[in-house]
Amino acid sequence: MQDGQLIIRNLGRQDYSTVWHAMQEYTDNRDAESVDELWVVEHTPVFTQGQAGKSEHILAPGDIPVIQVDRGGQVTYHGPGQLVVYPLIDIKRLRIGVRQLVNTIEQSIVDLLKPYGIEAYPKADAPGVYVSDNKIASLGLRIRKGCSFHGLALNVNMDMEPFHRINPCGYAGLQMIQCNDLNGPKSVQEAGDKLVHILSGLLGYKQLVQYQGLAE
Repeated sequence: MQDGQLIIRNLGRQDYSTVWHAMQEYTDNRDAESVDELWVVEHTPVFTQGQAGKSEHILAPGDIPVIQVDRGGQVTYHGPGQLVVYPLIDIKRLRIGVRQLVNTIEQSIVDLLKPYGIEAYPKADAPGVYVSDNKIASLGLRIRKGCSFHGLALNVNMDMEPFHRINPCGYAGLQMIQCNDLNGPKSVQEAGDKLVHILSGLLGYKQLVQYQGLAE
């Protein structure tokens, strides 16, 4: 592995299951020399239910599929206009723990929003990023063989209605908000380009290598 290198994989819009299984495959097959990657993607509409998920938090999914997944956390919604970033990182090699990775991801979102005048913050007891008690970004990770997958979802400029069909992250009445309504980033690309550079910098990567699409 080239020291300090990070692959940025821009996936565009993809269905959830394809990317999820590709993350699992990459994590299962990587070794000590594998370069860390950040996958940047928008998903077609889907509810995902984490390992702690309870069915009563899925109120009325309607025509949107529900997928049981192997990340931490409860139920959330992914859809077009939401920035999703998956850090596929060897945290053992970086010499950081899970809590430090979570803190760094949350801090990168706070740092992204600050220049737009958005005062965002994490909560110690409820992973994610909030603005005035409303949730703007969700977080759910899985660690396998000392390596992370799954990641963050930042609401940018999307149809927020599906969040009313669930108790987001298992909290009844939790209000979800998005960047566009707070004069923040207007597009997934704008938010994604900035977040990638902030997050990679906080994690200490020196060289970013851009790729389009999933690896063949």
